[in-house]
Amino acid sequence: MLRTAALAALGRGVAMGAEGTRGAEDSVSPFRFCLNSGTIRGQKLGVMGELETAAQAGYDSIEPWVRDLVELEEQGGRVEEFRKRMEDLGLTMESAIAFPRWIVEDNTERSKGMEEAKIAMDVVARAGGVRLACPPAGATEGPVLDLLVVAERYRDLLELGDRMEVVPQLEVWGFSRNLYRLGQAMCVAVEAGHPKSCILPDIYHLYRGGSRFEGLRLLSSKSIHVFHVNDYPAEPAREELTDAHRVFPGDGVAPINDILDGLRGPESTVVLSLELFNQAYWQQDALDVARKGLSKMKAYVAAL
Repeated sequence: MLRTAALAALGRGVAMGAEGTRGAEDSVSPFRFCLNSGTIRGQKLGVMGELETAAQAGYDSIEPWVRDLVELEEQGGRVEEFRKRMEDLGLTMESAIAFPRWIVEDNTERSKGMEEAKIAMDVVARAGGVRLACPPAGATEGPVLDLLVVAERYRDLLELGDRMEVVPQLEVWGFSRNLYRLGQAMCVAVEAGHPKSCILPDIYHLYRGGSRFEGLRLLSSKSIHVFHVNDYPAEPAREELTDAHRVFPGDGVAPINDILDGLRGPESTVVLSLELFNQAYWQQDALDVARKGLSKMKAYVAAL
């Protein structure tokens, strides 16, 4: 009876769609679905328009860019209004995108980067978010950094997150000179020695950096809260791929079935966030793009 009740409660916890209803397909699942606003960034809807699009398309969550939330306030709005509308639509903000230079070698620049991170976390918290993507911004070129030193810097970021009540996610960037491999991010996350250490992987970035997807099976959903979903074409060569080459899941050659199968686990739910920067999609109707991406992600999950 207890087991049945627990499963029923979990089923009731599955996020509602845009109209506040739960579809028949929203059964107990190890995944929830999120729209990264970069996917429809080219349509220039503004962060409120991106929020409405995510809700209309049927997503559980939205992953906005912090700079767009800041722009909302610069134009006279308030991120608290974004939060209220998001909650009214039944959505959550599981993550947000920013580029604080927390990792860099120069002490003065790193101090500025930590202040950037603090400002971004404040915006995210006020907007109702709980996590912030923190890639190796500022260290994509230049020297290869000592991973144990990077781990100490990530711990500083995590401790800042404790104070701001926002969890910084260590994001892998496949084109970067630092943190371009999953194993490097795993080393930093482990050696940071903090209970909230976590990694934000991305299908494109893992492939671009040369990581094998089988490595994801060594991580649990306790250490991956959000996972960026996309696909990549067979050509050009891996080393020549850019963000603009990302395509809808299923429209490329990534082994998405195996990837998602390796991600799912009983510990907690992983948020699958559709993140594309394909200029061809930016020329299309934003709602159509969002719906198509969600449909493709759900089809893969249903086939597991």
